Parts: sequence; C-alpha cells; structure tokens
Amino acid sequence: MPVSGNGTVFDLYESGNSGPDNRPVITLVHGLGLTRATWDAHIPHLAEHYRVLNYDLYGHGDTAPPPRRPDLSLFAEQLADLMDELEIAQSAVVGFSLGGMINRRFAMDYPGRVWALAILNSPHERGVEAQKLVEERAAKSDEGGPAATLDATIERWFTADFIQNNDDVISRIRSWVLANDPKVYAQCRQVLAHGVLELIRPAVSIDVPSLVMTCMYDSGSTPAMSHAIASEIENADTIANTIIVPDLQHMGLVEQPMLFAAPVRNFLDKYNVNNSG
Repeated sequence: MPVSGNGTVFDLYESGNSGPDNRPVITLVHGLGLTRATWDAHIPHLAEHYRVLNYDLYGHGDTAPPPRRPDLSLFAEQLADLMDELEIAQSAVVGFSLGGMINRRFAMDYPGRVWALAILNSPHERGVEAQKLVEERAAKSDEGGPAATLDATIERWFTADFIQNNDDVISRIRSWVLANDPKVYAQCRQVLAHGVLELIRPAVSIDVPSLVMTCMYDSGSTPAMSHAIASEIENADTIANTIIVPDLQHMGLVEQPMLFAAPVRNFLDKYNVNNSG
C-alpha cells in the first residue's frame, strides 16, 4: 500500500506492457466519507487506455488526517503534492460529489496541470432552502458524528430496489462512512456545505474540456446544477458536455458503474493529450 510523503495512500495502475508507459493519467477523487474503493468497478475499464491514479482524501480511508482544518484548497494541494511526488505533470481529474468540487478547485488553483475534468454528481448553487438543509445536516454531523444522518443518507444515495437487494454493498459503504473520525468527518461535511460557494461563477475561469454528469433523481446534485456547472466552463459550447443518467440517485456510479465509466472514458478519449487509445 504505497504512501506519499504527505501521508496520502494511493494506487497507481500502470500498463502491463514492458518499457515506459507514456499514456496520459486519470486521477480519481472520491466523495465525502468514502474511500478510493468507490472506483473499484471503474478502474478496469479506464485502465485499458490510461494510467489511473486513485487515492484516499485526507482523513478518509487509509490516508492521514488533514494537516489543518480542511477546505477545497487543502484538498487541491494534497493532489498537487501527490502528483509532484509521482512526477505526473498533468492529469485528467475525475471527481465524484465532494471530489467534483475538489477537481474544480484544483483546475482553478493549478490550471496547467489538468487536461480534462469529469465532474460527477457534484453540487453547485443551491436555493436558499436547499442550502439551509445542507447546513443543518452538517450541523448534525458536528453533534452526532458520521452515524447521525447515515440512514437517511443511504436512502438518498441508492434506489430502494438496490438497498433491498444488495446488503453486502450497502454494509460495505456504511462501514466506510462509520470508520471516519467524527471531528474530521464533520469538518469535511462543512466543506461540502459551504465550499460550493467559491465555485459558483468562479473568479478564475475553468477552461479545460469538461464532462458534467449526474443522475435524474440526485436530490443534492441535481440535473439543473450539472447544467449550471457546464454553462460556467469557459467556451462551454465547445468543450463542456452534460449527461443526465436516468432513474438513479446520488450513488448511481456504484449501482451502475458502466453508465459512468464508459461515457467518462469516451469523453476523455476525445481529448486525450497523447491522442492515443
């Protein structure tokens, strides 16, 4: 289990071919309370064409706690430091939920290091009532830790049929969330609640090819939010695509991985910096 100098635990999936592998890199960034294992079903498909860097955010999974109170810029710095250590000059960055906020912040803070973004089920500007609800949920995490709202969270994340028929998956994801340090989890939930404000109509424009996806019934990262994110990409008409996946909720990428992995790879193939694959 490789660990970087800043305490980040990661996996780097290289080609099985002999000799140097010059294929472009894709970096995967998971969501709040989860781990890099979120992407297990996606990696085989993505690694056919790319080197894939997968890691745990500060305070999540096997990675060390954050060195200071977390915010989006700290998480962007974590990724930049990891890429430096691995001598990765540029990467496409695929982010889910909180990860889709982090990859936008990364593109703003380190614009020369991103060749494409995929922003999956990630929030954007909320109405007054929706923003109040998210802040209330964050406050409950301050009071009761990861378990405080987990049952309701699972119901928002997955369809009822999936919950009923996939006890093993649900139990595994519950275990990831419950393993989080309560203080760090509460701080990261505050980032999810408030950090989105710095991404709305950003002062520093994002001008790399971007794919924005969400699910039809994702109540916290709605189709309208995805369209808004895409519209704020510089030259959106030519380099930003939006896909709304029918029927699913927030964790559609776990329920139906190929509904995400396939369009993400197809999109990245179009903008592949080495024009390979």
